[in-house]
Amino acid sequence: MSASRDASRGRPRRGAASTDVVVACESITLLALGSVAFRGSRAGSVYFRNRSFPILVSFVYADAVTTPDLASPTTPATRRWWTLGTVAIAQLMVVLDATVVNIALPAAQADLGFSDGDRQWVVTAYSLAFGSLLLLGGRLSDLIGRKLAFLIGLVGFAAASLLGGLSVSFEMLVAARALQGAFAALLAPTALAVLTTTFTIPRERSRAFGVFGAIAGAGGAVGLLLGGFLTEQFDWRWNLTINVVFAAIAFVLALVFVSTAPRQGPRPQLDIPGTLLASAGLFALVFGFSRAESDGWDAPMTWGSLLASGVLLVGFVFWQRATKHPLLPLPVVVDRNRGASFLSVMITGAGMFGVFLFVTYYFQLSLAYTPMQTGVAFLPMIVMLVIAAQLSTNLLLPRLGPKILVPTGMLLAAAAMVLFTRLDVDSSYFDALPALLVLGFGMGTIMPAAIQTATLGVDRRYAGVSSAMVNTSQQVGGSIGTALLNTLAATALTDYVAANQPASKAVLADAAVHSYTVAYWWSAAFFTAGAIIAAVLFRRKRFSVASAFHSETADAPALAH
Repeated sequence: MSASRDASRGRPRRGAASTDVVVACESITLLALGSVAFRGSRAGSVYFRNRSFPILVSFVYADAVTTPDLASPTTPATRRWWTLGTVAIAQLMVVLDATVVNIALPAAQADLGFSDGDRQWVVTAYSLAFGSLLLLGGRLSDLIGRKLAFLIGLVGFAAASLLGGLSVSFEMLVAARALQGAFAALLAPTALAVLTTTFTIPRERSRAFGVFGAIAGAGGAVGLLLGGFLTEQFDWRWNLTINVVFAAIAFVLALVFVSTAPRQGPRPQLDIPGTLLASAGLFALVFGFSRAESDGWDAPMTWGSLLASGVLLVGFVFWQRATKHPLLPLPVVVDRNRGASFLSVMITGAGMFGVFLFVTYYFQLSLAYTPMQTGVAFLPMIVMLVIAAQLSTNLLLPRLGPKILVPTGMLLAAAAMVLFTRLDVDSSYFDALPALLVLGFGMGTIMPAAIQTATLGVDRRYAGVSSAMVNTSQQVGGSIGTALLNTLAATALTDYVAANQPASKAVLADAAVHSYTVAYWWSAAFFTAGAIIAAVLFRRKRFSVASAFHSETADAPALAH
């Protein structure tokens, strides 16, 4: 009776054979994270109590069967880490291309002869295509397979980059940038989906997402450094054609190391109406914010686009609730922790892109740095971001959870913004260094934790579209932040000059720094609001290993591991 009662509660008998319960191999590795005790069983599951959080582990009963090596992963360890390197190259290409071309714009303008008014389209063409097609790209990776989608994305991105590097006219350059954005919209969510479905062992998953989060956070700064080096030492065209080299390396690695998972169940269908509504809505949203930056918020094109985006996206939500084959299954979004992660990534994108913009202005215009010197100036921030990313995913997230970690990172980023407000025309780089270091640590704390939480527990069938939501959140946040901060800074500059006539060279220099300061204060407000929102929305919840790795355990019987 005692043995029967213990078994019914999910507790092993003293001295019981280890073959009574076969546990999925990905889950058992969590037992090393702390002292674990059985809590009971329910509906084919066993609950463990860990020092940091309870864990749900699926199990199956087997009679007198020897359990295989539970530490053996589905994919060999070496192959997984090579996959991480492949994904890292692809993600770095996508992220740095959002900023690397900015450094090359003056040289490209002089070479191709386009106007100042047209210059913004070299940047906007990429962001419009990227932002509007991300959900479609993520869903396509679910439909055609992640490896094939990844390879197509690499080839297309490389071809578009080569086309841009060979541009002989402004129109050709803008078309190439739009193609880059379109293939980036396929490549970025697919890369994250590959990472999500490859790394299922919790400890390895933390390390992998630490690397991915560091790239997502630091890619913009790396783009400034690389763009400055290539423009000064070679030619502006190298900022585009260098992607061919990166893509070729990633393509070969992907052929060898990225696995092709067998399809489970019938082939899903593409939601055509949902795709059109989402793509048009996101296009109008990004376009509206880009017009606000150049034309102002009261321009008909600005508010008309934003109004249209609202109508289209609301229609998209209603359609997703009604259709049998949604582009974005709403349970992927409405999960409280996952929704909080998407929102955190969006707020971080708003603050992060604004910071890169105005700190870059300060280094180049106030401190008279060259583009390459500006990129080097961001290196300490990148180093601190990488360190924080590894600490947050490997040590802090398992112990504290996103409810504490993400708001803490937001507050650190807000503190960095306050430190930036102390800069003036007489400041030096060493006055800006503390703010850069604090910002790097804050960003490295936020991004990996938010991205890992956003993708944890997503069904394999929706890994691509869930990953696309992460990228969409960052892209939309960046568009909102850049438009808002640019508008606020421009207004502050105009008001300062009007109040300090005559507009001498010294007054203009002071006005520029004053406008940056206003942007920093608003960025601090973004991050502070983000900390409050994250603290409220994130909740301490059971980490469901059965849910998180459902796709892995569903792909094969437990004994196949």
